[in-house]
Amino acid sequence: MKSKLVSLSILGIFLTGFSNDDPASEDFFENRIRPVLVKHCYDCHSVESGKSKGGLRLDTRESTRSGGDTGAAVIPKNAEESLLLTAILHSDPDLEMPPKEPKLPENVIRDFEAWIEAGAFDPREAMASGAETDAAALQARLEFWSYQKPQKTEPPKTDSDWPVSTIDRFILARLAENDLTPSEDADERTFVRRLYFDLVGLPPTPEQVAGFSYANLEETVDQLLDSEGFGVRWGRHWLDVVRYAESNGREANIVYPHAWRYRDYVIDSINADVPYDQFLTEQIAGDLLPYDDEAQRARLLIATGFLAIGPKGLANQDKPQFAADLVDEQLDATSRAFLATSIACARCHDHKADPIAMTDYYALIGIFRSTKTYYGTWVDSENNNGGELIKLPDLPGQMKPGQSLSKERITKMKAQLAELNAQERKNKEMSASMMGGKKMKREDFNTALREALRIYWTRGGLRGKLAAVDDNGEPLPLCMGVQEAPKMKDSPLYYRGDLKNPGKEVARGVPALFGMVASPPSDQNQSGRLDFAHWVTDPENPLTARVMANRVWGHLFGEGLVRTMDNFGHTGEPPSHPELLDYLAINFRDNGWSLKSLVKEMVLSRAYRQSSTYRKKSFFKDPDNRLLWRANKRRLDAEVIRDSILSVSGRLDLSPRPASLAAEVTNHSVAILGFDKSIPTDLDGSNHRSIFLPVFRENLPDVLHLFDFAEPSLVVGDRDETNVPLQALYLMNSEFIAQQSAAFAERLMREENTREDRIRRAFQLCFNRPPDPEESKMISAYFADSTEVDEVTMATRFCQALLSSAEFRIAD
Repeated sequence: MKSKLVSLSILGIFLTGFSNDDPASEDFFENRIRPVLVKHCYDCHSVESGKSKGGLRLDTRESTRSGGDTGAAVIPKNAEESLLLTAILHSDPDLEMPPKEPKLPENVIRDFEAWIEAGAFDPREAMASGAETDAAALQARLEFWSYQKPQKTEPPKTDSDWPVSTIDRFILARLAENDLTPSEDADERTFVRRLYFDLVGLPPTPEQVAGFSYANLEETVDQLLDSEGFGVRWGRHWLDVVRYAESNGREANIVYPHAWRYRDYVIDSINADVPYDQFLTEQIAGDLLPYDDEAQRARLLIATGFLAIGPKGLANQDKPQFAADLVDEQLDATSRAFLATSIACARCHDHKADPIAMTDYYALIGIFRSTKTYYGTWVDSENNNGGELIKLPDLPGQMKPGQSLSKERITKMKAQLAELNAQERKNKEMSASMMGGKKMKREDFNTALREALRIYWTRGGLRGKLAAVDDNGEPLPLCMGVQEAPKMKDSPLYYRGDLKNPGKEVARGVPALFGMVASPPSDQNQSGRLDFAHWVTDPENPLTARVMANRVWGHLFGEGLVRTMDNFGHTGEPPSHPELLDYLAINFRDNGWSLKSLVKEMVLSRAYRQSSTYRKKSFFKDPDNRLLWRANKRRLDAEVIRDSILSVSGRLDLSPRPASLAAEVTNHSVAILGFDKSIPTDLDGSNHRSIFLPVFRENLPDVLHLFDFAEPSLVVGDRDETNVPLQALYLMNSEFIAQQSAAFAERLMREENTREDRIRRAFQLCFNRPPDPEESKMISAYFADSTEVDEVTMATRFCQALLSSAEFRIAD
């Protein structure tokens, strides 16, 4: 066995931790539980192995829960009594699993404990082989609604004058079928606030509200769609879906200092209304597309950053496993984001619900195995899983953030590397000594540990910094992304997803999924990524247009026509209005895949215009409002809350923030950012819009984390919405809120001469309305009771109360 460095042997134990996956989810089971069972348990406890030692089988949900001779292996929500956890903890010498092997790593044991306590979600059903599904069963699954091509349906006819669009006719017909009627139009003030929040993520000014009427609705919509704010608002929606982040996450949470280029690419593309099919193609295979000039080439390379920004197991010392997990994450993110389908669920077995076989999965994995990923983590690339970056064309005026290095500094850093390499050789000798059975003194071990950590962090950082500058020490224009690998690689079918158990080789290419024709690479010297991109965006693909139309609908109406935004498979929900969804998908596709046109059609509909007023009769017939008899009340997203606070305080800077805080930090690990005194403790400290705040996995800015920001390690089409005490505490006590309240008060004092005018102006800025009589009475009482403090202090407290109110955080 090839000897490993002491540094990495120690770090393999030292650097452990959780990712943010939900232990009650299917993803958590498929990625964190099933692979461990397959690798360490199935050989002695499965139908396939023909063994059930101790009467225990662990290859189905039922057999795992029923257990063996000693009792139940897993008791959902009771980890303490679950014998499987007892066994892997090695806490009972008569019950140790795996037997005659070291205990599993602590992070794996914690995963099992969290999984059991969360209810032990387990989708496995008893099957003869545990791997293959009957071909007829897979074929039968194709009859599901989402795998059929969208069908044109004649919009329902009506004598009502309520509809103003085709959308309305579909909505009204479903309401009529259920003896329901639509709500009246929202008042113009309420509606224009809804429109501004939805399209640009900012409140309208009092002047914009005063100038709006339904008569100039289309003109207002066009102005908002043409504004830079549209790309900021809808770019953030897309970044949720593609799990955008500026650090790796997991146990080695290394900063991605160049991820911001992909963020800016998304904002610019949405503002330019790049056709959606082209937008997806660029992100999957931009490096393979033709270009007219170097600026376009740079843009296309940056677009492929989508495939590079995912979380990775950087501390994994098993390089083949790291590579397999990397391409699995890329395929999973692509299929969930663009198709609302989890193709990666077929890694270990045929998909349990959808028409996806293991051969389909491994045909696509061959495409990603033939692709090289450039993710640029500042980690030692020889002995761990550090990545390079793509050098962009050097363009005039191009932003190249980074640290310049003098020639003397470069010489010194190279000398440091030589010193570290010499220390590495000593570590190898110590490692060989340990593995040869010789004892090591405690002080020698402690010295080795210190040196291991020093090498791990210092050498990787030095190499990363040297790779980021040219020969003169000036920063290079770099980006994350992908390009074709030097060698094309088909993938074997790995039985149960185990790399130690390869089967037949599967030719890479796009399989015959969802009723479409199989497509091998058009050029065997290429990966097939461009063919895959063309398959995803093929007008015949039944999912792509439907999924995006549903995402847009969800952002504008509060929930999708299909509520399970990221799951259009058998385990997801059916659409509430299937004919309407197909109409939107076909229109989207046939009108040039224009996002702006799709948004415009929806917001000009009468359905979007409805008030959110409660009506008892309608509520009892449709309490979830699935038939859209009224508008859904919605709390603002975290970014919109923060940006609105900055807007009314007068401090909002609408210009794009250059680069990102992630490109400026001196420490490459998020875990030690707190030691950098130049970084605000809440990772904020900026008056630019919130999309430009750093998105460090597992270390988000407070305002984003507390108000339900999308988990940046996952594809998130629909954010959670909570109302918890920590949010109130933040609004009461955070430094950001205190600063903006003071700025808001200063603005009022500057713009208005009397207290009454300031109060009226404050309400107009925050709520686009004057205070009502009861509010005026309460405010007067407040100021009358606060005579012991000066006017500015009273005004500041008053402003904070407005910014902290529920009305400020609700769209209407």
